[in-house]
Amino acid sequence: MSARVAISFQESAVAAQSIKISGVRFSLFLSEATIQTRVAEIGQHLSRTHAGLKPLIIGVLNGSFIFVADLMRSITIPCEIDFCKLSSYRAQRVSSGTVQADLLIASSLAGRHVIVVDDIIDSGLTLHFMLQSMQTLNPESMTVVALLHKKGALKADVQIDHVGFTIPNRFVVGYGLDWHQCCRNLRAIYMLDDEEP
Repeated sequence: MSARVAISFQESAVAAQSIKISGVRFSLFLSEATIQTRVAEIGQHLSRTHAGLKPLIIGVLNGSFIFVADLMRSITIPCEIDFCKLSSYRAQRVSSGTVQADLLIASSLAGRHVIVVDDIIDSGLTLHFMLQSMQTLNPESMTVVALLHKKGALKADVQIDHVGFTIPNRFVVGYGLDWHQCCRNLRAIYMLDDEEP
C-alpha cells in the first residue's frame, strides 16, 4: 500500500518557488522553460545523428513518460516508441540496490537503432541491468539519454550519451519524477530542502 501524501501547492503558468509535500519543503530547481529548452536541444541533436535510421525509442517507466513525450515531439525524423518498466526505488528516496524487472519490451530490437530514455540516473544500477538485457537482443546501436544525472550517486559503470542536467545527489520531484507516485504532473522540477548536497 502506498503512503498517503499531502500536497500543498498550486502550480500556475509561473511555477511556485517552493512547494510542500507532507509537510516537507521542496524548492524550485529547474523551471518548465529551462527543461523544455534542453529537451528541444537533445531532440534536435538526435534528429541529426539518427537521420535515415528510424530509431526505436525505449522509455523507462514510470518516470520518463513525460520526458519521452516531449523529446519524441522534438525529434523531426521518423521514429517508433516502446516502453520498459524497471524499478529499483520501491517508494524510497534512494535506490534500493536491486532491480526488479516489471515489464518486458514488446518490440524486437534486432538490427534496430535504439534510443533508451530515462528520467534520472543516480546509482546507474537500473540502467546497467537494462542495457545488459537489451544487448542480448542484438540491437544495431544503443544511445542512452537521461534527463537528470546524479554523478555523486553513481555505482555502476554506464555510458550516458546525452544528459539533460547534472544535479547534486539530492531528491527531486516533478516532470515525471514522483514521491510515492505523486507530483509527476508538476511542470517544473523541485528539489528537497532538507538533504545535504
